[in-house]
Amino acid sequence: MAKKKKRDPKIEAWIAARKRHHLSHAHVQMARELGLNPSKLGKLDNHDQEPWKAPLPEFIESLYEKRFGRPRPEKVLSLEELVRVRARKQQVRREAKARRRLERNEQGAAVTDGSGSEKTGP
Repeated sequence: MAKKKKRDPKIEAWIAARKRHHLSHAHVQMARELGLNPSKLGKLDNHDQEPWKAPLPEFIESLYEKRFGRPRPEKVLSLEELVRVRARKQQVRREAKARRRLERNEQGAAVTDGSGSEKTGP
């Protein structure tokens, strides 16, 4: 039976906020880049009771455009894709580190002869 890894609690909070507030992947990414707190989005959401407030997706878009000077991010990644990309990068780093460690151990073994004493030269 394969072990299922737990996701980062920060990512879980954003997934819950995306579902709760009916946000798109682009809106979640914009909110994350703006540094918004996913648990505080309810305060910013309109609920149609406060006519002076913009709906949450429009509010996020206006803040993003004001700060970054463009209406949307250039490349939109869903949270699930982001987790997969990060996991792949981490796996590549681990493999590279293991290769470097193995190469160092092989070089150290080549310097010593089988008895454990170091060779001093030819």
